[in-house]
Amino acid sequence: MALALLGSWLWSPSNGLWNLLDVEAFHLLNGSLGQVRAWDLFWALASTRVFDVLVGGMMLCLLIREDWIFPRAGVRHALFTFLGVLLTVLVIRIIVTKVGEHLGWQHASPSMQIASTVHLSDQFPMLERIGEVKDRSSKSFPGDHATVLLAWGLFMMMFCEGRRRVAILALALFLCLPRLVAGAHWFSDDFASGMAIALLGLAWGYCTPLAAGVAMLLEWLARPFIAVALHIPGVRRIAVFQR
Repeated sequence: MALALLGSWLWSPSNGLWNLLDVEAFHLLNGSLGQVRAWDLFWALASTRVFDVLVGGMMLCLLIREDWIFPRAGVRHALFTFLGVLLTVLVIRIIVTKVGEHLGWQHASPSMQIASTVHLSDQFPMLERIGEVKDRSSKSFPGDHATVLLAWGLFMMMFCEGRRRVAILALALFLCLPRLVAGAHWFSDDFASGMAIALLGLAWGYCTPLAAGVAMLLEWLARPFIAVALHIPGVRRIAVFQR
């Protein structure tokens, strides 16, 4: 699936479809800005580094929340396994980026190429100074933000079904939107290259012994900290610290 996505983006006949989708998605999403101030402010806030930290915290909480996706006894192993997947994703992302730079795949974000772009950082200069509104990049390939979100969503979806699976998918896709609305990434940066890297990371990081080995190593390294946490009231109630 990953190779098919990248191949369809690189192959000339289907690349034209991706380019058309990129432009149409940009005009649809970024074109919604500049009309309602509150709407623009929402997407500006969602495009800041601070919001990224909050999203990361939410992803972690959903991952380690006992008996939501994983049972209490499996929360710690699930966390360390996902960290193993993320490390795999990071390595693959570095390789793909280096190859992409060498082969000329790298490009600037739509906000730096399309004249009609509504720049949220210009609309909210104070927010830009405080939180750095991510609405442009000279190197937008691949979509790192979406890659992590999609890797998290795919990992979580493997262990649930029904409404929870739909909820996780919807949440992951929604959280990919801020960078697309702001114009920091093309649609294909997220759903061709980003999705491909997430799929490769999941394949090599989870469907082989790699992530399990990383999880065992991380659990061994974390033992002293877990032992200390077990003596801290309140903290020891968190499932990830329990035996």
